[in-house]
Amino acid sequence: MGSPIALRFDGDRAYVSLDRPDKHNGLTIEMLGDLVDAARTVAKRKDVRAVILSGNGPSFSSGLDVAKATRDPLAAVRNFVPLPWRGTNTFQEACWAWRRLEVPVIAAVRGRCFGGGLQIALAADVRFATPDAEFSVMEAKHGLVPDMTGAATLSRLIGIDKALLLTMTADVVDAAYAERIGLVTEVTDDPIGAAEKLAERIASRSPHAVAGAKRLFERSWHASARRTFGIERATQLPLILRLAANRDGRSHKEGFIS
Repeated sequence: MGSPIALRFDGDRAYVSLDRPDKHNGLTIEMLGDLVDAARTVAKRKDVRAVILSGNGPSFSSGLDVAKATRDPLAAVRNFVPLPWRGTNTFQEACWAWRRLEVPVIAAVRGRCFGGGLQIALAADVRFATPDAEFSVMEAKHGLVPDMTGAATLSRLIGIDKALLLTMTADVVDAAYAERIGLVTEVTDDPIGAAEKLAERIASRSPHAVAGAKRLFERSWHASARRTFGIERATQLPLILRLAANRDGRSHKEGFIS
């Protein structure tokens, strides 16, 4: 039986797909572990410039497959314990691993994007969604709260009032509303196509500047102004030195410096 996570490389792009289409990509613990492994595989590839994250079939993901995930309570407990050197458990790392990548991660969403599936999509840097896509912070229906890094990602995208409203009601909202409040970057009939066009545009920029931008905002978004200024300087200095070294090298080759 194949992995419920499909990973393929095409040129400078990595395509990662949730692959349980008959279950609307309901998440299992195995899938979460495979998502972590996929992110690590991508991280080792220096030729990758962007990741496109999607769900095979009619939906991105209907959320955690509670029946299957709770069939083995010991496995659920084991995966709930965080690893001290990374600060996340398996449920959280399945999302946050995409934030750790130095390349942009673009989610292409269609159909249902509920619960843990939404938290995976929120961990992407950009989200394109079809007009008929549906979104829900579904955990309250099971008497739970979002615990797959959703609190961290929601706080960077929307106001606390909207985050609380979505979380406390577990309401299903449409793509137009999700775009209006900042949950979705853009609504489009072809999210994969939009993701590929964006990946192509980003690939025309310096990979070091792109990685630096992602690091800069990740580390400074909720930091104080003073700390943000320090992070800016620390991110910019190696880029300036790299530019200077490249220009010096070109000058030597062109004979401007003997």
